[in-house]
Amino acid sequence: MSALTIRADNAPLEPMLHSDDLDIIVRELAAAGIQFERWETAPGIRAGDSQEAVLAAYRKDIDRLVDQHGYQSVDVISLDSTDPATAARVPELRQKFLSEHTHAEDEVRFFVGGRGLFSLHVQGRVYEVLCEQGDLIAVPAGIPHWFDMGPRPSFVAVRLFNNPDGWIANYTGESIAEKFSRLES
Repeated sequence: MSALTIRADNAPLEPMLHSDDLDIIVRELAAAGIQFERWETAPGIRAGDSQEAVLAAYRKDIDRLVDQHGYQSVDVISLDSTDPATAARVPELRQKFLSEHTHAEDEVRFFVGGRGLFSLHVQGRVYEVLCEQGDLIAVPAGIPHWFDMGPRPSFVAVRLFNNPDGWIANYTGESIAEKFSRLES
């Protein structure tokens, strides 16, 4: 179940708010400038599926977002840690996303399957958003954030960017992410 926990950035162990109510999640994130929606998912897509299969299943929705927002790059991250080749790469991939970073463009992520923990650092608060199948989150350009896929990831997500080069992180060098929650499988 999707959930939101808000904490002061200097009090990582003390939640200011925790909710799994979709209306509260949408309202609280919107107040911080972050879009959150729940979409229907297509049956049959599984972690480890190819980018082509995932994009074909969501072509209509992706095209609508591209038309509305001018996204120039769309890709799929599909990880199944039960696959030996993927399992070997998990520690490196997990660490890459765990460090606080920003993007010069919006980052939109739609969870086709599985789950992940987005943490967004906005105006003295950290918004921890547990995203699950059907969740779409849009992080505006410049918002410091990090993402945890967990130690044994199994998820599929469509990512959309304004930048034709796709995912490019600008790491902040801050250690704040180390003080907050992790997604444990």
